[in-house]
Amino acid sequence: MMKSGRVIVWGLFAVLLLVMPLLFTSSLAQTMLSQMGIAIIVCLSYNMLLGQGGMLSFGHAVYSGMGSFLAIHTLNLVTNGLPLPVSLVPVVGGLSSMLVAVVLGWVTTKKAATPFAMITMGIGELVWAMSLMFPEFFGGEGGVSGNRVAGAKILGITYGPQIQLYYLIAVYTFVCTALMYAFTRTPLGRMLNAVRDNPERVEFVGYDTQKVRYIAFILAAFFAGISGGLAALNFEIVTSEVVSGYRSGAYLLFTFLGGATFFFGPIIGAVLMVLAFVLLSEFTKAWLLYLGLIFLFMVMFAPGGVASLIMMNLRVASFGHLRKLLPTYLGLALTALVALAGAAAMIEMIYHLQLNAALGPELTFMSVALDSKSFASWIGAMVVMLVGLGMFELCRRKFAGQWSQIQENIETALQRGESA
Repeated sequence: MMKSGRVIVWGLFAVLLLVMPLLFTSSLAQTMLSQMGIAIIVCLSYNMLLGQGGMLSFGHAVYSGMGSFLAIHTLNLVTNGLPLPVSLVPVVGGLSSMLVAVVLGWVTTKKAATPFAMITMGIGELVWAMSLMFPEFFGGEGGVSGNRVAGAKILGITYGPQIQLYYLIAVYTFVCTALMYAFTRTPLGRMLNAVRDNPERVEFVGYDTQKVRYIAFILAAFFAGISGGLAALNFEIVTSEVVSGYRSGAYLLFTFLGGATFFFGPIIGAVLMVLAFVLLSEFTKAWLLYLGLIFLFMVMFAPGGVASLIMMNLRVASFGHLRKLLPTYLGLALTALVALAGAAAMIEMIYHLQLNAALGPELTFMSVALDSKSFASWIGAMVVMLVGLGMFELCRRKFAGQWSQIQENIETALQRGESA
């Protein structure tokens, strides 16, 4: 039964990858879908370290970025006559990142926990500094550009149209996701979980924890390099930003938001990352501040990420109690939106005063006219935020009571041997 359920899930995932560009046909949608596929691979590869191995890395962009640079150089060689299909350029990026991880990973994985995180941060800063010091390879501030319409045209596919590139990315996304999931079911994947949870016991039974971390680190770098190679094909330019600490921080942030403790959590985080970078950044100049607030909110109220919320409610639904929580969920959502609207109004007024003062004090936010120099606008926004926060806290306390009662009912049902 479990096996058939997995087959159904993987089948739905494949169908979803196939039909999405048929449902969303605009060029923007196809571009975003392509970026989502790339982000899914790199976030899942990052979760091989964080979620499965307990290794907090601040330098994962080194490996996705090096994959991008090696892929773009390979693409230029293909343009100059190298007999390699463009569809295999991402594999070159993955293998290149794997070799980089073989060299750097041995030093990095000698330590665990906080020392590991500090080493990855140091290596990340080192590579980023090198990207500006060696323009012959990294291209300097302008980066390295290429042309993906190169080499032999197999079956007439040029990868010029975005839809052709999307389906190449979709194939890589499906295969890489399946391989990374298969890794979690292998003895090595299980041992990596054991190293995360109880490294002393792993050492006691005769395994070398450093070697386990090292092998997992190399495999994670391989998949990160594939995502970097796909990104090089998608954008046809690679700059030093791809190896920056900012990019590594984005992988950490959205993997956490999606849910590092579940395999599908980073997939959710990858989708959120593209939506934030592409759409949210177009709506407001304060989008990074909003991301910070969302991250703070998730850490306080849902530290397991979006995936944990989904799984918790699926468990409740399997026992028939979810309907009782729907009114409270609606109240939490509405009051959170009220609080967010008040806070966002103040944030937008602050940004307007700092960045658009020459345009005058007036601005429009959510179809409401605000005056950034008017005392009434500030008081109104603050009142809305405080009222929303107060109502949210009342709903949260009610939810906490309901949740505790439902969990007691579920435990009682389990003790009686009742099935969902």
